[in-house]
Amino acid sequence: MSPHHVLFRNRFTVLVAVVLGLSAVLLTAPARAIETPADFISLMDFDTGEVIYEKKGNELMAPASMSKLMTMVMLFDAIRDGRVSLDDEFVISENAWRKGGAASGSSTMFAELGSRVPVRDLIYGVIVQSGNDACIAIAEALAGSEETFAERMTERAREIGLETSTFRNSTGWPDEGHLMTANELAILARYIIQNYPEFYEIYAVREFEWNGITQANRNPLIYMNMGADGLKTGHTSVSGYGLTASAIRDDRRLILVVNGLGSERERANETQRLMDWAFREFRKYELMEAGQVLERAPVWHGTSGTVPLVIPEAVALTMSRDSRKGMEATVRYDGPIAAPIAEGDVVGQLVISGPGLPTRTYDLEAGASVDELGLFGKAMSALAGLIAGD
Repeated sequence: MSPHHVLFRNRFTVLVAVVLGLSAVLLTAPARAIETPADFISLMDFDTGEVIYEKKGNELMAPASMSKLMTMVMLFDAIRDGRVSLDDEFVISENAWRKGGAASGSSTMFAELGSRVPVRDLIYGVIVQSGNDACIAIAEALAGSEETFAERMTERAREIGLETSTFRNSTGWPDEGHLMTANELAILARYIIQNYPEFYEIYAVREFEWNGITQANRNPLIYMNMGADGLKTGHTSVSGYGLTASAIRDDRRLILVVNGLGSERERANETQRLMDWAFREFRKYELMEAGQVLERAPVWHGTSGTVPLVIPEAVALTMSRDSRKGMEATVRYDGPIAAPIAEGDVVGQLVISGPGLPTRTYDLEAGASVDELGLFGKAMSALAGLIAGD
């Protein structure tokens, strides 16, 4: 699409507004927030990884059992690396039995003291039954102790982009140092969906039986015929009721994290309402095609007077209708651009901003090579510039 008009020009920087289908309206109100009793919210577009709505999304909070997503990443890593097989058996130690068993009053798989449980069943015990005994058995088998395992959880979390989350145990049991953010829980959920699809499908399993006891998956959304297929609930007296969830509709997947709700009923009702609102309010907009020319920038002392500025990759954003109406796209470059220029050189930027949108910046590349003029050509170019008053 062609540039619309020059906003500002001097001999160093040129800013060009680009029209993307709809006219830019700079003073539109920001995307309408939704009233909710949840203390923390993160809404992420799965395809792009962009957080498209949040409420205290970067504030640390007690994640409760939602942090078991990280415990499972540690186990999934070990399986993929060949260090553990699904047929391996882990022992339910006295520590796992006492801290995570029925006597502890916590979520449990009801594994018997001293029993050996196959890894494939421990996975179901954590994902479906939220078993603390299963988590501790995994931690002790992989790291020797739950404390060491938690330290490794934090190290691994940093590697996958969780910059502030810190783990003190494998279960999410209340600890003043066991903290995550809603946005980082969304990142973690996306990581599991992307990297472990063979295990992710277990998050949609509705019930699992172990030791003669059948327990239902606590995720309320997977029973509501709304496209939800994961991931994990959480609740302690400190955290309130929370849920990290994902759903897919019409080939669009969203990830929703909420925490701090007051009851199981409120968690079920509010997460359903928020997910429905998210799919209704936000759309994915295909803004630019890969290789599209956004501007022709003037060239100084070049064999061509201009060079095309192209966006190397397609640009698609998920945003609310209000944000789309008020969106502004601006091409920025230092001009005129001095020759020589090689095709593919980064010579400018595309900046997209608007009400309710985080500012996004994309590199623009030269769409063609431009050679430098010889001495005579430079002299003639300079003379022409003087005559033109540049």
